[in-house]
Amino acid sequence: MHRPFAVSAALSNRCCSQPLQRAVTDFGADVSFAQAGAKLREHYGVELAAETIRAIVEGHAQAMCEQQSVTSHWPEADGVAQLVAEMDGGMVPIVVVDPEQRDRRRDKRLEWRETKLALVHEHGRTQLHYGGTLLGGVEGAGRALFDSACRAGFGCGTQVHAVGDGATWICDQVEQRFGAQAAYLVDFYHVSDYLGDAAKHCSNEPSAWLHTQQEHLKTNCLDAVFAALDPYAEPADTADAPVNTCRRYLDKRRHQLDYQTALARGLPIGSGEIESAHRYIVQQRLKRPGAWWTPQNAEHMLALRLNRANGQWEQYWNQDVKHVA
Repeated sequence: MHRPFAVSAALSNRCCSQPLQRAVTDFGADVSFAQAGAKLREHYGVELAAETIRAIVEGHAQAMCEQQSVTSHWPEADGVAQLVAEMDGGMVPIVVVDPEQRDRRRDKRLEWRETKLALVHEHGRTQLHYGGTLLGGVEGAGRALFDSACRAGFGCGTQVHAVGDGATWICDQVEQRFGAQAAYLVDFYHVSDYLGDAAKHCSNEPSAWLHTQQEHLKTNCLDAVFAALDPYAEPADTADAPVNTCRRYLDKRRHQLDYQTALARGLPIGSGEIESAHRYIVQQRLKRPGAWWTPQNAEHMLALRLNRANGQWEQYWNQDVKHVA
């Protein structure tokens, strides 16, 4: 009988080898640092303290973040014919410390801050290109969106079909970054949520009423939707007014509801791709139970996750990577 053996790693009392650091970073990109230690023992027979693992993972995450280069120049080539672009925000837990306290462990508090994520792909293709930021704000998100589009093939002849949940900052960034080459569409299912709330006040059969209005939207019969809402509009001083809220929402976004054209061209009318991306890129690691991040570490870990999602992992490790532990 052959006895199982532990794979040895080039360890010293001062540093971990690059292959070991790569394995540690690979595990720590997906699971907690303690769980990464357990995986390291299971697969390689190597013992490392959780704090050492943290230092390795966060060190390489920072290096990946610092190496990010974002394209800002308008391309000269024609590019691909059609891109699909989506952008959305999601909240992550951030730890804030009192700078006046000598002991930074005291008076810590939890805050939630928005991570903005972008996703772009050529229409009809499955390869996705991601970008995102926590600290860069709206402008940083716009730059990440444009860079993702360039990596996906954006050019001076490319049309961009952008879909979002109706947040003003998303629409503004799409217009600012792509101008007349982009058309922005409000997520159909987000609009349906507003209509669904109104349906309960407009019909004894809200599901059938909602379905009818959705069909009107898909054929660009917005006036028919307003005609169905108007008889049930609440008085102006009504506190809970789902019908008026829906009417205002639709009226403000009339130019962003061209579902008929999108459907005719086989383009998506929902932003499910970016909502899913938030779960498997951001939330899977940054919203794990008990996880609190400093803003800088959250930005670095996001860069690490994006590096892997964009297929840049090998490129990073094939260079002369600095040992961080």
